[in-house]
Formats: sequence, structure tokens, C-alpha cells
Amino acid sequence: MLLQDVIGQHKVKEILLSMLREQRVPHAIMLCGAEGTGKMPLALAFATLLCCENPQHDDACGQCPSCVKMRKLVHPDVHFAFPVIRKKPGRPVVSDDWIEPWRQMLTESPYFSLPQWMQRIEAGNAQPGIFVDESDEIYRKLSLKASQGDRKIMIIWQPEKMNAECANKLLKLLEEPPKGTVFLMVTEEPDMVLPTLVSRMQRINIPLLEESDLSQMLEKRYMLPPTDAADIAHRSEGSVLKALETIHTHEENNIFFDLFVSLMRLAYARQIKEMKAWSEQLAGMGREKQKRFLSYCQHMLRENFIYNFRQKDMNYLSVSEQQFAVRFAPFINERNVIGILTEIELSQRHIEQNANAKFVFFDFSLKMIVLLKQP
Repeated sequence: MLLQDVIGQHKVKEILLSMLREQRVPHAIMLCGAEGTGKMPLALAFATLLCCENPQHDDACGQCPSCVKMRKLVHPDVHFAFPVIRKKPGRPVVSDDWIEPWRQMLTESPYFSLPQWMQRIEAGNAQPGIFVDESDEIYRKLSLKASQGDRKIMIIWQPEKMNAECANKLLKLLEEPPKGTVFLMVTEEPDMVLPTLVSRMQRINIPLLEESDLSQMLEKRYMLPPTDAADIAHRSEGSVLKALETIHTHEENNIFFDLFVSLMRLAYARQIKEMKAWSEQLAGMGREKQKRFLSYCQHMLRENFIYNFRQKDMNYLSVSEQQFAVRFAPFINERNVIGILTEIELSQRHIEQNANAKFVFFDFSLKMIVLLKQP
């Protein structure tokens, strides 16, 4: 991974390049930011640059033996620690037990979330963590002499998942790191990392991605028309993962949009018989899809309420949703928005508790008659 491959984040790239040019690379850096903003790609690209045998002015060369090894994620001086699950209770567990699926995940795309990683290793209901055995493994790896160049790099993904014993054992290593050691910690929840660890690292905050950078990526990599790319980039809230999720769920969202519009029109017209048929249609879907529909309803309620303020940059609606909001938004106001959202949350709880979906959705639709016409 090269810096030029990282989507956007031009200011952060310049910060990292300045560190290297001025020979003031700290021994521990913590990259903090929201999901999908490019923290792991930045860590990989910076590690590649630090190991590069022929670095250029603004990036690694991409051709030297070190760069080739980094591209394959097999560089002997670059190590990884990340959340894993215990295969058997009481047995030692370290990241290297899962290194092959980890490399596959990073090779496919360095933009991924913890749930996606848990799905990759088939974690099921097991709780991921970085356990105390990992600290011993990190000590062992960093005590070895660098086999290429003069740096050893430890990339720790989601250090907030470290248990207290592991974090405390790493504290001494951060206080007195072996010569040439660089820690790159990648976190979404820096407040959950042991404060004494945080105090020994240089923090770099990774901002949300610019819409223009996301739009350009969608046009180039996914061959989207400029209008569609700009629309998805705006609704992605600065996250690559949300942009990709929007592309993949486009068809389902169209179904949810039609169902939402149908409910609002039927409730406003008080067409009880048709509302009952609508409820039966929802009841025929699987429970996971029903829950996603209710989440979509929450999204539409929030966005239509905000639409009334006429602040275009604050709205994250598709073109068809915006066209509907022109007429529908005035019916969602400060007098009923909390009440409707409360009913949606109640319906979600009932669905999760395996209540009869037909009754849940019909009850919700009847309440919408009252809430939509609240004076």
C-alpha cells in the first residue's frame, strides 16, 4: 500500500511525510478516526514508506524488495496485532493464529470494519480481544534485530480491544522501546485505550473524507456516473465503508423507500384495509430485513425533520427521497418527530423479541394515523 493509494486525507499524508523528511518520526503514533476514513491504509502506507529502500519525495518507491514484501504483507520487520477470538477457553491466543485470513482481508481491501473481520474468522457470538499472550509475542518480535533496514514496526489495530493486563505489560515497552521501533496504533475509540498508553503516543486525528475525494473514487473504481457518485459521496458521511454499503444496498433501499412512502400515504388517507395488507407484506419478510426496514424508517424520519431547516449540506437523502421530502417533510415536526421515533424503536424491540410481526406493523401503522395529523 502506497500513500498515493490512500483515498483523500491529503493533510494527514503531509504530516506523515514531514515527520520522515525532518527525521522526527516518533516511536509511537496513534491514528484516531471514525470507521472507513482510512486509518489502516494510512498505517500500511506509512509502514511501507518507513521500510522503503529508495523513498521518493512524496511516497515509497513501490519497486524495491521491501516495498514488494509490504505489498504481499510478508515484510519480516512489520508485525501486526489485532482483535481475535479464543478457539478454546484457557488456551493461549495471539494474532499470528489468524494471520492468513488477516492478510487476505487486507489484500482484498484495507478498508473494513470489526464486524466484517469477525465475519471473516467466523467468530459467531465470541467476543474479540487482544489478550495478554499478545504482549509477550510483541516483546519477542521487537527484541529481534531488524532483518532489513534499521526499523521494526508494530501495527496494532483497535488497541481499545486490549484487555487491561495486555495494555499494562505493553506500557513498559512504550516507555523504553528497542532502538528503531515504531508503533502504529489504529483506533476508532481512543478514549477506550489505557490513558497511560495514550500519553506515550503522538496522536493524529483522521478527519472524515471529503465528498470530492469519495466521489472521485466511486467514479474511478466503480465506474459510477458523476451524478450518482456525488450523491452517494454526500450520503456516505465521509466514510468509504458507508459509500460501499450504499452501493450494495441500493436495491433493498429502493424497496424500503416504496414501503415507507406507501405507509405514509395510507396512514394519511386512513385506508385501514390497505394498511392491514401492508402489514402482512412486511410480516412476510425475514426478521433481519424487518429490522433493517425499521432502521430505514428512523433514517427517513430524521432526514425529513432536518429537511425543514432548508440546510442542504445537513441532509443525506437520495434524489427520489428528496423529491418525496418536498411534500412529506412539513408533516414531520417538533410536535410528532419524537413520538414517531419512539414508536419505531418500540416496534424494533418487539421484532427482536419475536413478537408477531403482523400485529407489530399493523399497530405501528395505526399509530401513524394519529401522529401524522397531530396539531
